[in-house]
Amino acid sequence: MTVSTAIARLNAADPDFARHLDHLLSWESVSDDAVNQRVLDIIKAVRERGDAALVEFTQRFDGVDAKSIDDLILNRARLELALTRITPVQREALEKAANRVRIYHERQKQDSWQYTEADGTVLGQKVTPLDRAGLYVPGGKASYPSSVLMNAIPAKVAGVAEVVMVVPTPRGEVNELVLAAACIAGVDRVFTVGGAQAVAALAYGTESVPQVDKIVGPGNIYVATAKRHVFGQVGIDMIAGPSEILVVCDGQTDPDWIAMDLFSQAEHDEDAQAILVSPDAAFLDRVAASIDKLMPTMERADIIEKSINGRGALIQVRDMQQAMDVANRIAPEHLELSVADPQAWLPHIRHAGAIFMGRHTSEALGDYCAGPNHVLPTSGTARFSSPLGVYDFQKRSSIIFCSEQGASELGHTASVLARGESLTAHARSAEYRILTQEKGN
Repeated sequence: MTVSTAIARLNAADPDFARHLDHLLSWESVSDDAVNQRVLDIIKAVRERGDAALVEFTQRFDGVDAKSIDDLILNRARLELALTRITPVQREALEKAANRVRIYHERQKQDSWQYTEADGTVLGQKVTPLDRAGLYVPGGKASYPSSVLMNAIPAKVAGVAEVVMVVPTPRGEVNELVLAAACIAGVDRVFTVGGAQAVAALAYGTESVPQVDKIVGPGNIYVATAKRHVFGQVGIDMIAGPSEILVVCDGQTDPDWIAMDLFSQAEHDEDAQAILVSPDAAFLDRVAASIDKLMPTMERADIIEKSINGRGALIQVRDMQQAMDVANRIAPEHLELSVADPQAWLPHIRHAGAIFMGRHTSEALGDYCAGPNHVLPTSGTARFSSPLGVYDFQKRSSIIFCSEQGASELGHTASVLARGESLTAHARSAEYRILTQEKGN
């Protein structure tokens, strides 16, 4: 195989660096009008015709010969059967990964709390899990059992009573690893439907698919567009863009390691982004040579080449501090600090979905089995978003209990503010609770 890599080279010292970087990072995930209208039509059909629409769309889009919705339902016994169909090595790996993910997310679990003020007023917060969560999983050859673990386990740790999974099986292709992961993660129900129709079914419910409170999980442009449209009817995790990795290296890591770390995200799809930042120009040259050397050995070389040439970059900076500035400007999904003392630079990082510390910590470990969630903010949204976690499957309700004395004292304050906003009923409602002796003062 012959491949031609021409990864972009940028220098932070160039006057037009910011413009070039902005162009490199730009990504538009909004659907075109045709996709948008098609998704709206699918959602409308599912709302109006329920299971019948799901069967029809599954026949049309996935090529599955389903006679009724019963042909698209997998029970718990089928998930358990998948465990026996995968290899013992695969099962052991899934179970070990699941255990690590569960242990990590147990630490995120939030509990209700209250405190009592001197006058007997009680304030607090009640934490309650969602009743039901929907998990979308891509199907066919683009199947990710690791995503099943990363989405379902936090929901179960949070205390969600029922996790419903939808996964398309194009042309009847069933991925046993995905089903085995669902079994291990505690998924309760599985429907073999996908696309915008699956999102609509989860959001509004059908005769067979239960309505959920939140939909999580990755999907194609039709799935992402459908999630946008049903948001508000249900919660969603995020609208994810292409996968990203940013490696900051001091020049002392094996260049082959760094090249392969860049490949690890580039192989997802042609729009994925892999960027290396270093103050060592000679090291950037060595990594470029490693890219050329290793590219022909990759099974997904065509995809990697398009990703690297289209959206990848090797960026030279003045020093490590400027490398931190560039990293924060990019706000990457995955950030590798491949440096001698990553702990020293950690306080300088403000925006990143996940931070991989040190030369031996490859991003791939986080994708599968380190423990933290691999569902991460993309396209610069790490500036204001966080990884998927237990907190995404818990609601928080405020608790307010006023003693007689507390209501009287707060009533004075509420009255003044309410009348200042010309909301007289608010004011009088609070004033009714002011103790008689205080009213006369």
